[in-house]
Amino acid sequence: MADSNYFRQLALSFPGATESPHFEKTSFRVNKKIFATLSEGIGVACLKLSPIDQSVFCAYDKAVIYPVPNKWGQQGWTFVVLSKVKKGMLKDILTTSYHEVVKKK
Repeated sequence: MADSNYFRQLALSFPGATESPHFEKTSFRVNKKIFATLSEGIGVACLKLSPIDQSVFCAYDKAVIYPVPNKWGQQGWTFVVLSKVKKGMLKDILTTSYHEVVKKK
């Protein structure tokens, strides 16, 4: 399973990725656009996905990966519970999120 340190290390491993504060969270950006945020205190990450990718990842287990329950979720923003997600799955979803934001440049 993953933790905040693993998430941070993985998020910053992408080309051009930077870390900066975003309200009470930590954001990870590429080209000044957020592809993920991290709420360290509760061990939850939020990632930007396309609606199709969101439905695919959420089908895995809605106790682990699930849409943000509001309009942000309808736009693809998706929660991941770090203590419950396998490292390989986290790497896949974070890579997908990164590429979702990079392709919109």
